[in-house]
Amino acid sequence: MSLVAGIDAGTQSLKVVVYDPATRTLVATASAPLDLASGDDGSREQHPADWVAAMRTCFDRIDPAVRAGVVALAVSGQQHGFVPVDADGEVLAPAKLWCDTSTSAECGQIMEAAGGAARTIALAGNPILAGYTASKLPWTKTHRPDAYARLATILLPHDYLNFVLTGQRFCEWGDASGTGWLDVRTRSWSKELLRATDPDRDLAGCLPPIAVPDALFDIDPAMATQLGLPATVKVAVGGGDNMMAAIGTGCVEEGRLAMSLGTSGTLFAYSDTPVVDPTGAWAAFCSSTGGWLPLICTMNCTVATEQVAKAFGFSTREGDAHLHATPPGADGLVMLPFLNGERTPDLPLGKGVLAGLDTTNMTPAHVYRAAMEGATYSLKYGFDAFVRAGMRFDRIVLTGGGSNSAAWRQLVADVFGLPVDVPAQSEGAAFGAALQALWATGRARGETASIADIARMHVALDPALSASPVAARTRAYAAAYDRFLRHLDALTPLQRG
Repeated sequence: MSLVAGIDAGTQSLKVVVYDPATRTLVATASAPLDLASGDDGSREQHPADWVAAMRTCFDRIDPAVRAGVVALAVSGQQHGFVPVDADGEVLAPAKLWCDTSTSAECGQIMEAAGGAARTIALAGNPILAGYTASKLPWTKTHRPDAYARLATILLPHDYLNFVLTGQRFCEWGDASGTGWLDVRTRSWSKELLRATDPDRDLAGCLPPIAVPDALFDIDPAMATQLGLPATVKVAVGGGDNMMAAIGTGCVEEGRLAMSLGTSGTLFAYSDTPVVDPTGAWAAFCSSTGGWLPLICTMNCTVATEQVAKAFGFSTREGDAHLHATPPGADGLVMLPFLNGERTPDLPLGKGVLAGLDTTNMTPAHVYRAAMEGATYSLKYGFDAFVRAGMRFDRIVLTGGGSNSAAWRQLVADVFGLPVDVPAQSEGAAFGAALQALWATGRARGETASIADIARMHVALDPALSASPVAARTRAYAAAYDRFLRHLDALTPLQRG
């Protein structure tokens, strides 16, 4: 029995899946929660040791006989996080995460030093946005000078877990795109942007080498023992969670559009060539499979619905009932769900807004619907930029925790006016990591199957979870979305002030 495993280190939990390619079934899944430290200044941090402990917990919960059959694995990790490591491999400070907006001022400072936002995009394909790794370096230099002085290697969350698993420091094109330093057109580090980040230090010396997408590494024998895995296990390069979700949803060839409804919301499409917007309307990332992955990211998705449910004392499992009890447009109630600041639209200092309250819609069900609609409209705002650029899609593949909601699946279909499909494997990022490991081990054996071939073979859709747009509701949501945009336009000057 030759099995492959995928590890997904997210914001709220770490998950492990084990997949049997021969029977095309998941043979094991496990999950462990993660704590998030939040500050009033917008800081969002986690301790990398907690990721390692959660990984051990997950493997401990998997049958030893299943673990014994694993031949390869890969890691998916939340993008943009900064793990500072010294020469001995010790972590020097808590990891600042993708949703950390405490470094928003540093974003502007780096771009100004580089010659402005347009020049930054010309250099690397992306502006330096809130949450990107680059802005965390000058912040650390100011606020944690001892850690900055001892810094030897800059690792992203998934890079750090790879380091724990293999003892080697490396990164890969997809996740590296989210640092803000990688020129996505050439897949090489921008010396100018590194210099703009810190003119007094050669940060290039702190960046790990970039591994190619099908590279394999040996697992550290001591870590294999701790996880109950064979010492012969190979570790594939893995990638950022969106890059792995692209594999897990089959978004590895042109014409595919995937949407992830997690703590953050993302919308991404595969391309064989770089897709850069001169105004930075989307993230022009590389994929982890040799192509590119233009991506829209919102910083508030399921976090908005979860906060509403918590505030009103009910479970999100009851959310669909609240959707069914209220009409499209929430009777005029509008939520700008920018609880963590926002990236799309670009409002790093943004706050949540609830507008249009009256005696009819001031109910928990209406507020919950407004949160779900607001999170979806933010993604539609980014989707419109794709469409204006000439991209065309005929359906959406949905993944992430929000895809478990039948009401949200239907809402997406109606708002976007497109059919929605859901993969049978619900853990898109973890499953994608497992498939990357499968592809890489096959390549090492001389097999010629492309990652697209692997995805077509193993990514199955669940027809029972599909949703098609209903014309009347699509028209109703179009009017409600227009109302959302008008509130957004009116409030943006205040949110940027």
